[in-house]
Amino acid sequence: MAVKQFNLPDPGEGLVEAEIVTWKVKPGDTVKTNDVVVEIETAKSLVELPIPWEGTVVELLVAEGTTVDVGAPIVSVDVAGAEGDPAPATPVSESSEDEGERVANLVGYGPSAGTTTRRKRRTPAAAAGRGGESPSAAPGFDTDSASAPAYSTGGAAGSTSGVAGSTSGGGAWSYSTTHGGKVLAKPPVRKFAKDHGIDLSQVIPTREDGVISRADVEAFIAGGVPEAAGLDTASASASPYSTGAVVERETRIPVKGVRKMTAQAMVGSAFTAPHVTEFITVDVTRTMELVDRLKADREFRDVKVTPLLVLAKALCIAIRRNPGMNATWDEQAHEIVQKSYVNLGIAAATPRGLLVPNIKEAHAMDLRQLADAIGELTATAREGRTQPAEMSGGTITITNVGVFGVDTGTPIINPGESAIVCFGTIRKQPWVVTDADGNDAIVPRHVTQLSVSFDHRLIDGELGSRFLADVAAILEDPSRGLVWG
Repeated sequence: MAVKQFNLPDPGEGLVEAEIVTWKVKPGDTVKTNDVVVEIETAKSLVELPIPWEGTVVELLVAEGTTVDVGAPIVSVDVAGAEGDPAPATPVSESSEDEGERVANLVGYGPSAGTTTRRKRRTPAAAAGRGGESPSAAPGFDTDSASAPAYSTGGAAGSTSGVAGSTSGGGAWSYSTTHGGKVLAKPPVRKFAKDHGIDLSQVIPTREDGVISRADVEAFIAGGVPEAAGLDTASASASPYSTGAVVERETRIPVKGVRKMTAQAMVGSAFTAPHVTEFITVDVTRTMELVDRLKADREFRDVKVTPLLVLAKALCIAIRRNPGMNATWDEQAHEIVQKSYVNLGIAAATPRGLLVPNIKEAHAMDLRQLADAIGELTATAREGRTQPAEMSGGTITITNVGVFGVDTGTPIINPGESAIVCFGTIRKQPWVVTDADGNDAIVPRHVTQLSVSFDHRLIDGELGSRFLADVAAILEDPSRGLVWG
């Protein structure tokens, strides 16, 4: 038996870091080869990592919520019949501003084919060692880190599994002595307090669960919190939005993972591609009638049929008539790359942030195949299981703001594409209808708004307008799809 360290493997797609989301094991657990031991979140997806050995878990080297570099050790395992690591793995160096490259030799994955260039890290890459060493001794630690790791059993947070964790306890204004002498605070708060020389046992929590927040420590430093002995819950400031309950006045949410990547991508797109947005209001009564008929059709009995399905098919047909919409701008080659295939992106709001997975070869699918693809795409996104490959290679996107009751919007183009269609909510409202004799009548109809944002470098107003008009025409009368398709 010998102890080996499992390093964070390279998730691909050019990603150089990941966040530890959930440990599936604890020290003392027995694992077999390819058992899933941890769930990580990259900037694109949640990924479950299998262990490449059989043995016993010795120590979890990184806390949940900590962002680590590719190649950093995250767990140690006592492996049967293996020679031990000669020394604990060295974290990615943070000592020099000029140091920009590293080669990650990943356990069980072989040496990396190349190097990766990255900026200076803000969070610890790995444990300083085993045997109860303090996590604050880890090199490269930054007080602005989203979370800090705990590396040993019996640490400051009272964790018994080698990773700092919360301890259930009493309500607001409770002291650490009411929780068996353990102060309730998350790892980044502990680090913040330590760096400012604050004893957390002297800080009074304002949260009802007794957990000390960063705001509590800041208030203590500023002298804004009274001594514990004289504190009365009535003296605390209550939120103006609550009925007297004591809450934090501010909440800081770390920008990382999918949300971080989305922010960077949207800024890059907004300030690179000159956006133009056009709008159209459409009577979609006949689309709604088609949806009702399809729901009753036995061929569509096992899938979800919605107006979005009809829009997806209408978009593919409209692109066939206006192929210039399905293109991208190649800045380096000074070329417009027009694509003869449609990888249709569907923007999905998830607890992890906005994801835009795409349906490959959507142009070649019939309506039932599209329904299956949209259903699978949506379910996978909501479960947080969308993989990076499913979000790459998109050519055009639909964002459905109508599900939130919103009429329309001016969406930002997904990077690497040149257009995005916004689908608003469908409402019943008065509409002027002209009969065969030319007589007008005001009748209730199902009406929606569509908009399209496009890159004006390669799509001019005429092309964008014709495309939007074609999509609207098919939604107004789906039989046009038979003629144009």
